[in-house]
Amino acid sequence: MGSEECFKNDNPSRKATILALGKAFPHQLVLQDFLVDAYFRNTNHHDADLKQKLTRLCKTTSVKTRYVVMSEEILNKYPELAMEGVPTVKQRLDICNSAVTEMAIEASKCCIKKWGRSASDITHLVYVSSSEARLPGGDLYLAKGLGLGANTQRVMLYFSGCSGGVAGLRVAKDIAENNPGSRVLLATSETTIIGYRPPSADRPYDLVGVALFGDGAGAMIIGSKPDYPGVETPLFELHTALQHFLPDTEKIIDGKLTEEGISFRLDRELPEIIERNIQDFCDELMGFGEEKDYNKLFWAVHPGGPAILNKLEKKLELLPQKLNASRRALADYGNASSNTIVYVLEYMLEEVEDDWGLILAFGPGITFEGILTRKLTL
Repeated sequence: MGSEECFKNDNPSRKATILALGKAFPHQLVLQDFLVDAYFRNTNHHDADLKQKLTRLCKTTSVKTRYVVMSEEILNKYPELAMEGVPTVKQRLDICNSAVTEMAIEASKCCIKKWGRSASDITHLVYVSSSEARLPGGDLYLAKGLGLGANTQRVMLYFSGCSGGVAGLRVAKDIAENNPGSRVLLATSETTIIGYRPPSADRPYDLVGVALFGDGAGAMIIGSKPDYPGVETPLFELHTALQHFLPDTEKIIDGKLTEEGISFRLDRELPEIIERNIQDFCDELMGFGEEKDYNKLFWAVHPGGPAILNKLEKKLELLPQKLNASRRALADYGNASSNTIVYVLEYMLEEVEDDWGLILAFGPGITFEGILTRKLTL
């Protein structure tokens, strides 16, 4: 059975499509080769064992560059952010709330420009972030910053972690397909300042985040049946979308908002748990039946880390180039949480030849998010 028959679409005019992609970053570029010395200097810590551990982690993450909001200027203004045991959640949220809004506005404007239509044509807004907490939420401040109409319908997804970008895309897909003529702006924005902490021998797992995570924002425009031929250019057509959580895995990706910001921990078992469950999830998503040649698909996978990508590649027996876009995004931007799938999809536009594929992400729960997708720009 060929892929076109497997994924036959009864009503293509109603299928949601991604019409544009955009991204934005803070101004602070971090080179991985210089991160260790800068981190220990900025936090005024000199533990040789922890420094050696972070050096090893930085080499294994495959990250080369990242963008971050944190800067020496911020640390000079708020030195308590680098101190152990000091209540700093207010200061962190003051910085984060402003930073994620600024980045989300910039990414959205970039996306709208590529889309080719006016921001006034946006009917719905889906906003995703695990880096802020306030009322009203960041969705309202983003809508205000873009000059969206007061009747723009908004949805907000908070603290979905690394699966938030694909979760937001699933929600935007449903909105677009059930509201004819609608145009949905999906915006994601994240910063690690909410969890920035000094190194501690009591929390060696914190160093994984220091070595892996980055900041930034992403945006997409989603709509069905493009109304403006020659203006709107569909990039990806979104088909089946699934969300699935694995029972009794709530503590594998564990985060808590405390007086010192977010305390975050990834269990060592995470890559193995994903490996054990990924094939059944993908088979259900694809509806393949007996056909299981994964190498006939493209794979837009959120790069949670090299271990997750390696386990997925091994389990599904993927050719090395199948995860190239995910590995490029990880190397260039680090794991930027919900934003990263936007960066992966941008690289997909450059290099993918297969027409059908999967968009995948894994987040707290453990939650699997996936969308069966057809690339329209072959």
